[in-house]
Amino acid sequence: MKLQTKLKHFVSLIFPSTVAEWLVFLFFLAVYGLLAGTIALNYRIVFDNRIPWDAYFSFDNRSVVLTGGGFERHPLSNYFFEVLRNIAFFFSDGKRDVNFRLVLALASAFTVSLNIVQIFKYLKNIIRLPLVVSLLILSFFGVFSTNILLSFTPETYTYTLFLLVLFNYYAALKLRNEQKIPAAALALSAVTLGGLTITNIVKAYIPLLFEKNVFRDLKKFGNMALRVLISAGCFVLLYLYRIDFNYLKIFEKTGEQYEKFSKPKVTPLWDMISSWFFGGNILFPSFVMRDYHNKKGFEYKALFMDVYSSEISYILIGMVLSLVIWSYARNFRNKFVQILMISFLFDVIIHCVLKFGLHTSYIYGGHFVFVYPLMIGWLFFSYRDSPKVLSSMMAILTVIFVYTAMNNIIRMEEFFTFLDTYYR
Repeated sequence: MKLQTKLKHFVSLIFPSTVAEWLVFLFFLAVYGLLAGTIALNYRIVFDNRIPWDAYFSFDNRSVVLTGGGFERHPLSNYFFEVLRNIAFFFSDGKRDVNFRLVLALASAFTVSLNIVQIFKYLKNIIRLPLVVSLLILSFFGVFSTNILLSFTPETYTYTLFLLVLFNYYAALKLRNEQKIPAAALALSAVTLGGLTITNIVKAYIPLLFEKNVFRDLKKFGNMALRVLISAGCFVLLYLYRIDFNYLKIFEKTGEQYEKFSKPKVTPLWDMISSWFFGGNILFPSFVMRDYHNKKGFEYKALFMDVYSSEISYILIGMVLSLVIWSYARNFRNKFVQILMISFLFDVIIHCVLKFGLHTSYIYGGHFVFVYPLMIGWLFFSYRDSPKVLSSMMAILTVIFVYTAMNNIIRMEEFFTFLDTYYR
């Protein structure tokens, strides 16, 4: 019976468990599913065996689907994508055709929709916001460029985003009830988060720092350290097993990747940070095309994001960041807020300070973009007893949401023009 109860709790944790959650899930699944299905059925950009990389916005669909991506950045993703690839092959009779693309795209739409539900659960059950406020924040998050793109893109970021939000919600539930995260759950989190993107393994350990009296009770600290060692040990052993215990390959490939993805670009540093790292994951900028080839005679067009050309875009992103910073200042003593912001700061250091992948940081939103709606949620919570301030913030967020939605719809029309021209 205990096992059945745990299984029931696990299912209710991941999937919708109330009428409101089901309605949210079905709405976004319908919207994202329609987008994913249209692109997969009519265009070959989701997967084309001739295109090795970067057909749109630096997503490596083919590489990730077929191999799981490079082991140095995605240590265990090959196992996950092997399962997904076999499911797609089952429905396409082993062919890499339109049905193959459709399964991959719909799986992405399904995952992003579940991610939206996890955000809703957090807003409703952890922050405990009124339904109307939660739905406004959820709508704003739903039109983020990251969610739109990942809803039809078979990539590690699609599943990383879902896993990160799920883990943050699960950890918040445990901390709210003053419970520790069990060793098995921590190991599973470390393996899945770090397995899809190695740097994210750090985020599995951040909530442990805020467990009750963990730094005041030597026994509790020892227990935390043991759980970390067990989870990290599981991850390391699986990682080494994948590369046949040739650990020197890790250092060689990591150095190569840093050198490749951290070279300075012509674009000013401040503009890359504002337009791509902070902005590109929320608000689409304009697009630029480049000519690529697969080194075997096949030439194709690739689409990338340009920096913002409108002052309004910079202002809007500035407003969103101001809301996040305001929320952090208002809720500085809140452990849930600290967990979110430490996680976010980790990505800021990797991309903005170390400059890893900064020139294409708009694709990394799956690692941190969920922080925006949750921090805005905590800001609303901090003014729960100030109706006038709440009304003003609702009005501000509504304006930001409307502008973001209109801008991103227009940009997606440009994206479809690109598909119609080159990827029929």
